[in-house]
Amino acid sequence: MSVVLVTGSAGLIGAETVRRFAREGYTVAGVDNDMRAYFFGPEGSTKWAAETLQRTIPSYRHHTADIRDYAALDKIFAEYGSDIALVVHTAAQPSHDWAAREPLTDFGVNALGTLNLLELTRLHCPETPFIFTSTNKVYGDTPNYLPLVELEKRWEVDKSHPYFEHGIDETMSIDQTKHSVFGASKVAADVMAQEYGRYFGMKTAVFRGGCLTGPGHSGAELHGFLSYLMKCAMTGREYRIFGYKGKQVRDNIHSADLVDAFWHFFKAPRAGEVYNMGGSRHSNCSMMEAIVLCEQLAGKKMVYSYVEDNRVGDHIWWISDVRRFQAHYPDWHYAYDLQRIIEEIYHGFEGRI
Repeated sequence: MSVVLVTGSAGLIGAETVRRFAREGYTVAGVDNDMRAYFFGPEGSTKWAAETLQRTIPSYRHHTADIRDYAALDKIFAEYGSDIALVVHTAAQPSHDWAAREPLTDFGVNALGTLNLLELTRLHCPETPFIFTSTNKVYGDTPNYLPLVELEKRWEVDKSHPYFEHGIDETMSIDQTKHSVFGASKVAADVMAQEYGRYFGMKTAVFRGGCLTGPGHSGAELHGFLSYLMKCAMTGREYRIFGYKGKQVRDNIHSADLVDAFWHFFKAPRAGEVYNMGGSRHSNCSMMEAIVLCEQLAGKKMVYSYVEDNRVGDHIWWISDVRRFQAHYPDWHYAYDLQRIIEEIYHGFEGRI
C-alpha cells in the first residue's frame, strides 16, 4: 500500500491534492481539524469539504488531529510508516490580520506544526519527498519598493525593470523587510523545510504560492481573495477594498495547476528546493479588474467600499516568476487561465450559496 499523507486535507489545496493522488491510485491519509472555522468562523469552515471527500473517495482516510500535537501526529505516522510515499503539508493559519490577534497560535500552527511534520517524516520515512506550501509573503513588503507605475485599473512594475517580463524570482531577499506576523511564521517554516533538505538530505520542496484559488475555496474576508469576491458579487454582500486604490495586483493559480506541479516534483524529487509558484504573467489581475469580471458573471453590479488603510505586509504588485520550476520540470504546463478560474469559482458557488 502506497500512502500520500496530506495535512489541511479539507482545504483548497489539500482537497485538490487528495483528489489528484486518489485518481492516481494512492491511498490518501488526510489530517484536518477544521481550524479554519476557528480562524474565520462558520463561513470559513471546511467541514463540507471533509465530508465530501469521505463520501466520494473510497481510498481517503480522515484523521482529525492538530498539527501542533506531536504525539497525535506520531501515531498517524507510525500507523502508515514506510508506506508513506509522499507528505504534502498544506495546513496553515493563512491570514495577516488574524495572525496579529493570536501570534502564539499563528506561530504554533505555521512554524511548530511544520517542524513536527518534518521531524516525523525524517524519523518514520526519511526517503519520502516532503512538499510544503509556503507563501510569497516570506518576501515581506520588499516588492512594494519596486519601481511601480499606476495605471487606470492596476499597478504595474516599470517596463525597464527585469521583473516586468516574467515576474519576481526566488533571488529576492527575505531579509530587512516587514513580513507581518503571518509572514514571519511562514518564513520560519519555509527555512526549516529547506534546512531538512540541505542538512538532512531529505527531498523537500518549498512552493511559495501567489494567490492560490479555485472552486474548492471556503473564501472569507480575511483570506481567499477571488473566492470571497465572487461570493460577495453573487449575494450582494458589501466587499471592502483595503488600500492601494484597489489596484493591487495578484497572480492567480488554480489549485489543480499547483497540485499538478506537486505531482511532477513527486515523480522526480530534489532536495531543499524553493519555487515561486503562482499564475505568473499567464494569469493575473488587480482587484478592480477582478471586480469587473465577477460582475460580468454574476450579472449585476457589486456593492463595495474602500478602506484607505492597507493590510500590513500586503503586496501592491506580485507576479511570480515560475521559470525555475519550469526549467526543472519542463512537462508541467498551466491548464487554467484567469477567465476559466473565475468561471469555475462562480459555478462552484451556484449550489452552495
